[in-house]
Amino acid sequence: MEYRYLGKSGLQVSALSLGAWVTMGGQIDDDTAFECMQNAFDAGVNFFDNAEAYSHGNAETVMGNAIKKAGWKRSDLVISTKVFWGGKNVNQTGLSRKHVIEGARASLVRLQMEYVDLIFCHRPDIYTPIEETVRAMNFLINQGVAFYWGTSEWSAAQIMEAYSIARQYDLIPPSMEQPQYNMFNRINVEREYAHLYTEIGLGTTVWSPLASGLLTGKYNSGIPQGTRVTLEGYSWLLEDFTGVEAKQNIEKVKGIMPIAAELGASLAQLAIAWCLKNPNVSTVITGASKASQVSENMKSLDFVEKLTPDVMERIETILGNKPEPFSDYR
Repeated sequence: MEYRYLGKSGLQVSALSLGAWVTMGGQIDDDTAFECMQNAFDAGVNFFDNAEAYSHGNAETVMGNAIKKAGWKRSDLVISTKVFWGGKNVNQTGLSRKHVIEGARASLVRLQMEYVDLIFCHRPDIYTPIEETVRAMNFLINQGVAFYWGTSEWSAAQIMEAYSIARQYDLIPPSMEQPQYNMFNRINVEREYAHLYTEIGLGTTVWSPLASGLLTGKYNSGIPQGTRVTLEGYSWLLEDFTGVEAKQNIEKVKGIMPIAAELGASLAQLAIAWCLKNPNVSTVITGASKASQVSENMKSLDFVEKLTPDVMERIETILGNKPEPFSDYR
């Protein structure tokens, strides 16, 4: 396993990590979740990602039980959670000081932990002043509830505002962002945040490297039953697989298949390795519905060095979506 620093922080996370979204507490049973986590840990994974919203908190319970069952040392793990969607009541959502603190504490109960290593603001909250959220996150860290805080799917401007507020008032600034990143979703990681890597040392824990499965090739001939799109509560993903852009992307997937075959990789392994090739990616969060998928995903590391400039250019030609850099971002 390769380990990378989380931005400019001193924390090292495994280049590949395992997330709980969709699977834990929902798609798979507790025994399978344990097997997936054990396979990941045995492969050198130290970062496991979660959120209060995943399976309405059940994902955190399942992960906490698995870690307790495995008996791993807490210091060997980097555990994250995210706050924003904690329930249906008016103060159980958003990034108010009340919900940030109460939500974080509730997550610790479900995880059966005294602290999480990383805590994220799961989305920006247009109704709560960013200063209020920054101060709440600073409180959590000072209280030992978390060690680092960050954002997920925030704009560069919002991240910079949070960072500037923290610096102005001698508070702890955000250390990382968790954006979607894959061959079909590149703008944030490659352009929106480009200046933040050097200006504030932003780390990234990217999710959906397989574009919700599109980059595995299993949707090339339609939508199979039992896949993520057909699960209850995930119908909102349907447009990503049936719209005009989706059909174009499927043709691109078909075009990439020969390159994967030449490298001896599966499409999924190639897609994950492609994400890892970006030096601004701290870790790629993978998902799995069975232990064998974890093992296959871990092999993606073997193909990063095979992505030579020539191979990357061939992929780029097929994708045709490289973000144009801003001529003058500010």
